Amino acid sequence: MKTTLKTLVSFLIISTLLLVSSCASKPKNAEAVTNFELNRYLGVWHEIARIDFKHEEGLNNVSAQYTLDDNGNVRVLNSGYNYEKKEWEKAEGWAKFRGHEHIAELKVSFFRPFYSGYNVVAIDENYQYALVVGKDLDYLWILSRSKEVPETVKNEYLALAHKIGYDTSRLLWVTHNRDDNPYLNK
Repeated sequence: MKTTLKTLVSFLIISTLLLVSSCASKPKNAEAVTNFELNRYLGVWHEIARIDFKHEEGLNNVSAQYTLDDNGNVRVLNSGYNYEKKEWEKAEGWAKFRGHEHIAELKVSFFRPFYSGYNVVAIDENYQYALVVGKDLDYLWILSRSKEVPETVKNEYLALAHKIGYDTSRLLWVTHNRDDNPYLNK
């Protein structure tokens, strides 16, 4: 009986630790933007750079489009050109604030009910450029309303990412050489 109780207690402790660690939604040194204005963030963003991961491998000309549905939920439409398959791909998802709507700490899901951290840690006053971090140091994006970003913004965002703990040498600089994305609202 004692062995069963010890096993059960051990299982509960390990499960709790795994649950808590899996709920991490941003890197330790990352601070989300405060005074965030969702309505100004909505629209099309072009991915300038990213740390590559399996759901974006082989894609260039990547964009994200954020809109509100009739219920006020944030819809996410990511799209990019798969240069190996020579076709456009898309992924649709949803984003929700993790807390207060004026703090840019969100969670996004493309595979409900599983969500992952989406945190805007830098944005310019005109909402033209953004630095977004994910749940850990394997997820990082530099976004822009246009297909380019000024060197000053690029350097500022790279310095901030490095300060947070990112290895910015892992960034993939996204090519934008097409204007025929069928998924973007123009």
